[in-house]
Amino acid sequence: MEVEAKFKVDNLSEIEERMGNAEFVIEKVEEDAYFNHPCRDFRETDEALRIRRDIEGIKITYKGKKIDPETKTREEIKIKVDDFDKAFKLFEKLGFTLAGWVKKKRKIYRYGEALICLDHIEDLGSFVEIEIESDDVEKAKEKIFEIAEKLGLSREKIIRASYLEMLRDVADTR
Repeated sequence: MEVEAKFKVDNLSEIEERMGNAEFVIEKVEEDAYFNHPCRDFRETDEALRIRRDIEGIKITYKGKKIDPETKTREEIKIKVDDFDKAFKLFEKLGFTLAGWVKKKRKIYRYGEALICLDHIEDLGSFVEIEIESDDVEKAKEKIFEIAEKLGLSREKIIRASYLEMLRDVADTR
């Protein structure tokens, strides 16, 4: 399971200053193409299917529906592929339709078993994601909440919406 909490922040530099002994991993730009299933609406089923391209390669990721009311905890299946365009074409041939694009600048840090992602999303702003992969959801959540508190992030301010959902909301208000 991917156990994750996301927070909107005004200033990523302030968060970075509070990270103490977190280990810097990588800085990159991620480009995600999200798809909708030909026979069910992923908006309704709370699932996601994407192809991600970044300097580390290309991955297809399926995310199951959220299973926790506080966080973005969900099943996640990832596979590496070697050709973004062919993966995109394969999904189209199978009847999947493009649901949207998300492009972000991301800095990743490791803090124990957790990853802390400092994200800037075009048209949305800055966010912090803290995630742990674990089958013990409650233990992972508590660790995430501890890290969030150290970073000055309030548990009550967790955002459960995906970046794609937030971008759609912004587009709908224009």
